[in-house]
Amino acid sequence: MQDYLSQFIANFMRGIPNLLTALAIFIVSLYLGAITAMQRFFDVTAFLAGLGIIGFTIGFALQDVMKNLAAGILLLVQQPFHVGEVIGAAGFDGTVQQIDLRSTEMETTDGRIVSLPNANILSNPIINYTRARRLRIDLNLSLPLTIDPNTTRQLVLEAVQGVVGFVSEPAPVIVFNNLTSSAMELMANFWIDATKNKAANAKDSALLSVISVFGKQGIEIPHPVQAVYSRS
Repeated sequence: MQDYLSQFIANFMRGIPNLLTALAIFIVSLYLGAITAMQRFFDVTAFLAGLGIIGFTIGFALQDVMKNLAAGILLLVQQPFHVGEVIGAAGFDGTVQQIDLRSTEMETTDGRIVSLPNANILSNPIINYTRARRLRIDLNLSLPLTIDPNTTRQLVLEAVQGVVGFVSEPAPVIVFNNLTSSAMELMANFWIDATKNKAANAKDSALLSVISVFGKQGIEIPHPVQAVYSRS
C-alpha cells in the first residue's frame, strides 16, 4: 500500500508541469474568447488599457508571491530535500519541518524555527547533509618546533583512525602547511561514514584522541607568543 501511494505521488508530481501548461492555455483561450465576445457590444480598447494598468499594478504587487509560488512548485517537482532531512539553504542549517508552495520551514541547529521563502532557497546553493554518504573532517593543529614531523604525522593518523565511522578511502591527508617563529602548523583531514557518525561528534572525538596521544608522548600544544613593549 505504501509503495502504491509513493508511486501515485511520484506520478502526480511528474504531471504537474503538463497540468500547469494546460491551465495556462485554458486561461489564455478564455481571456481571448471573452475579449472577442465583448468586442461585439462596445469598443474594448479603453477597457483593455485600464485593465492592463490594473493588471500591471496587481502583478507588480504580487511578484514576490508568484516568484515564491513558482519556486515552491519547482522544489516539489525536483525534490532536492524532503521533510525530516538536514540541509543547508539560504545561510541556514537545520532540519526541514514543512514544505509548502510559498515557503519552507526548518528547525535550525540552534533550535530556531525559520520560515524561508522558496525563491530564496532556489536561488542559493542547497546542501543536503542527510543524503551525503561520506563527510570530510578537517583538523588544524599548531605544534612545537621541536617535534619530529614524521613521528607526529603517524601519531595523528593513529588518532583519527580510532574515530567512529572512519573510512580508509579516500585516504587521510596529513601535511604540514605553515611554519611560524613559534610553531609548525599541521592540517589533517579524513573521511567518515555519515550513516555511523556526525561531523561535529567525529571532529570532537578526533581532537580528544590527538590531545590524549600527544600527552602520552609529552608533546605540548604551543601557546601564541605575544611581545609586550613598555616605555621607561
